[in-house]
Amino acid sequence: MALKCGIIGIMSVGKTTIFNCISNTRGETDTYGTGVKANLGVIQVPDQRLYELEKLQPTERVVHTTVDIVDIPGLARGQGDSSGARLLGEIRNTDALIHVLRCFDDDRLPHINGSVDPVRDLENVEFELQVKDVESVKKKIQRLERAAKTGDKDARHGIEVLNRYREHLEGFRSASSMEVKPEDKRYVDDIFLLTMKPVLYVCNVDEASAVNGNGYVSAVREYLAARGAAPLVIAGALEAEIANLSEAADRMEFLRDAGLDEPGVNKLVRAAYEMLDLLTFFTVGPREIRAWTITSGMTAPQAAGVIHSDLERGFIRAEVMKYADFIALGSEHACREAGKLSVEGKNYVVDDGDILHIRFNV
Repeated sequence: MALKCGIIGIMSVGKTTIFNCISNTRGETDTYGTGVKANLGVIQVPDQRLYELEKLQPTERVVHTTVDIVDIPGLARGQGDSSGARLLGEIRNTDALIHVLRCFDDDRLPHINGSVDPVRDLENVEFELQVKDVESVKKKIQRLERAAKTGDKDARHGIEVLNRYREHLEGFRSASSMEVKPEDKRYVDDIFLLTMKPVLYVCNVDEASAVNGNGYVSAVREYLAARGAAPLVIAGALEAEIANLSEAADRMEFLRDAGLDEPGVNKLVRAAYEMLDLLTFFTVGPREIRAWTITSGMTAPQAAGVIHSDLERGFIRAEVMKYADFIALGSEHACREAGKLSVEGKNYVVDDGDILHIRFNV
């Protein structure tokens, strides 16, 4: 399944630097953060389990699952021009947001508001998203009002629900924090509210603050604690340097020297998977070992459909091995002999790390 994350934030916070350290492409950075075009890239999701599987099943290629990433140029409070509308449109097309906050001082990179204050910056970006959502809700209300005049009771109820969303957003709160009956969410499903999207907050720090953070990070943590959220801390400039090293051993040595045990992309991807309730299953064979991403709770036919729609349409059964069993026993044959290969039907719910072989007929 295709997953798309957008990197957002105000100008000059290091969004493109973060993008460059996690993406397969490189966006241009400049001193004043004046870019007006989104950068598009792909993150190869790191998963060591693929290489452990390769040790036991020689294969022609190993294929990681991927996440599409878009670096959206910086937003400014009150950005109501056409470029601002276009950037907000880029956000609308994403599944989740990575909100980068500037938590470092640098005299060579002036802050757009004259001083570094990540909590203020966070509130300014959220204000822009809330304003856009209010516009979307009002337009939907206008459409339903025309239907309500003809006596449509469902339209009348929809207007009541939408007015609650409008009042909530005008109170400087995100749509995702509003309590609403599950069946009433359908009234906003088609307008793709920006503040309904799940958000990962990233504190972009200097190298000296990479391990323990700093005062700016502490302020963000305190602010987000009231929401039950916590930021990730990434030294973007440092990790972008590391990402430019060609040898994996050199990258790990550089990380260890900085007091880090893994690249920031690993932390970002794990946090995104957890936030979006995603998991990974594998297909294993001599031609290819591949990771696939699905939503938690998907059944075997639905997982088969992620591979190809024909597999879901003609699904017969799935032969399933657990990753831990395959690694412990060493082969599919050994799993069969030990009774660790199960044959599952259409109601089987796939677990993280499952190795699937789909039987189908179309």
